[in-house]
Amino acid sequence: MSCRLNILPNPALLLHKAELGKQLQEIAARIRADQFADLLDPVVRRTLERGFADAGADEGTIWLLDQTGKNLVPVFNTGPDADRFVGQFRQPLGTGLISMVFASEQPFLENEVGRNERQSKLLDSLLQVQTCAMVAVPFYFQRQCRGVISSVRLRRSGQRLLTSSPTGEAQTGPEGFRREHLASVQQVSALLTRLIDLQLLSRAVGWSND
Repeated sequence: MSCRLNILPNPALLLHKAELGKQLQEIAARIRADQFADLLDPVVRRTLERGFADAGADEGTIWLLDQTGKNLVPVFNTGPDADRFVGQFRQPLGTGLISMVFASEQPFLENEVGRNERQSKLLDSLLQVQTCAMVAVPFYFQRQCRGVISSVRLRRSGQRLLTSSPTGEAQTGPEGFRREHLASVQQVSALLTRLIDLQLLSRAVGWSND
């Protein structure tokens, strides 16, 4: 019979809980989009890549609110065009599906993105791709929504794929996402939240220097 692990808080450490929490919140608020990649070590990057692959995505992106509070900035992407837009592109908060997810803090799944009037075409136009399907979820760290994690299925310029629709009819374009894919992206988000929170705590108390 297994015994449950029971670790009680140290009273001496509890005296500093509120101050430590405040410091971590302030650190999180100061993180700029161009600094976020420093928190993603090779293990975290491989974990993200595996998570997006498990979600059946062509690529996945982490979006972070910028310092102005007016745009979402891509800070990590697993696709071949990452160098063309990560840390450079700005998605205004008032437009687009990613911004909608950030504002509502609700998960989103859409398999006919091109027909959704709320989709912003800015990034697709820049990269010369068509987003066909998307899963996006809010991204939290230090107890606050600070961005969005998205995964997409794309049609690239000149690409024509033949798949089957749910009714069995032939159609062009990649296969859509399912609920289990949404669950996979939510797991990626939850895991990243824990890893980033641990990174910030480790640096705040000096563990990272040991």
